[in-house]
Amino acid sequence: MIVLKGGTVVGSEHRIADVAVDAGRVVAIGSVDVGPHDQVIDCSGAWVGPGLVDLHVHLREPGQEWKEDIASGSKAAAAGGFTTVVAMPNTEPPIDSGQIARYVFDRGAETGLVRVIPSGAISLGRAGAKLAHLDDLWAAGVRMFTDDGDSVADSGLLRRAMDYIAELGGIVAQHAEDPGLAGRGHMHEGAVSSRLGMIGLPSMAETIIVERDIRLIELTGCRYHVQHVSARQTLDVIRRAKEAGLPVTAEVAPHHLEFTDRLVETMNPVAKMYPPLRTEADVAALRAGLEDGTIDCVATDHAPHSAHEKDVPFEEAPRGVIGLETAAAAVNTSVGLPAVTFFERMSIAPGRLLGLETGPLVVGSVADITVFDPNLSWTPGTFVSKSANSPWIGTEITGRVRATLLGGQVTFEHKEGASA
Repeated sequence: MIVLKGGTVVGSEHRIADVAVDAGRVVAIGSVDVGPHDQVIDCSGAWVGPGLVDLHVHLREPGQEWKEDIASGSKAAAAGGFTTVVAMPNTEPPIDSGQIARYVFDRGAETGLVRVIPSGAISLGRAGAKLAHLDDLWAAGVRMFTDDGDSVADSGLLRRAMDYIAELGGIVAQHAEDPGLAGRGHMHEGAVSSRLGMIGLPSMAETIIVERDIRLIELTGCRYHVQHVSARQTLDVIRRAKEAGLPVTAEVAPHHLEFTDRLVETMNPVAKMYPPLRTEADVAALRAGLEDGTIDCVATDHAPHSAHEKDVPFEEAPRGVIGLETAAAAVNTSVGLPAVTFFERMSIAPGRLLGLETGPLVVGSVADITVFDPNLSWTPGTFVSKSANSPWIGTEITGRVRATLLGGQVTFEHKEGASA
């Protein structure tokens, strides 16, 4: 038996208690007597809640394993408190058939550190011309479909996908970025891009895609999820759709809750990401949207790149940053959510979208558990991930995952004195 001792349990009752885990389930919450053969984890000063769920990670396997693979990405996820991650399909080859989806499922199960669930491409080869093998992907266990990395620009193709996926009961997740408006932009279009003389990418490129897709949702009834929201205008569209009762959800990445386009002034390629970092007003709106529930959850958009890929001039660098190991602390530092809301946004809501057995910890719950200390400060320097393209390197953040359990097995435990 494993006993999580003395933490603040985020469950049906919010109180300091012990949590006993046995045979993959929570078997007791309260004052637990520890036996000579029990494993004890000290949780004093920490929150003990349901395992974190990330709807948006790039594990790069198959095809780009020098950046990350399912094993290294799983280790990074466990170190970040995650027990379930959804792998994006922009791999090489893309996850556009059941065969490739089953490969990702199997590799995740072999690693056994987190539950790895592949998403499936909407279009064949993510080329935006023909539908992917949606029925084959569904049969393999895929429930979320996206061409992440690109929007589905063809409205007719997207409508056909929504019609079919709605019948199945799945989710269409959209990387909202109009390719015509985005053009060759490298950063947010605004005062900073003008000052730097750099081609900008307007907020409208995101918002206009979401506005179009909302009309298609009205037509098809398909469940729809907006990936990595970055613009305050997009929040207004999402809010109106929810008020109208449409099946719309949204995520925000930790870096969009903290950094602005001013970071690009350093010309450090780690500041290059898509959607790009935007303004202080956008950051403030995203934080408020996460707090009030307009944004349902946090998703990292963990996007590893090797050092030699990022060590180039800003305009030539690939877009994206890693985020699995710093996400919980970054959100805690930027927004400071109370414990119940923290686990709602980072565990329960995304788990609910996937149909997982997730919720506040109670006796009988599946023992997917995260122990998070909201007061422990640290400065990221090194990572479990194969890549280190993180904007938080050298920046003190507050909050640290002390332990992660998947199905009652400890997949990560932070040791005092361990390097960041």
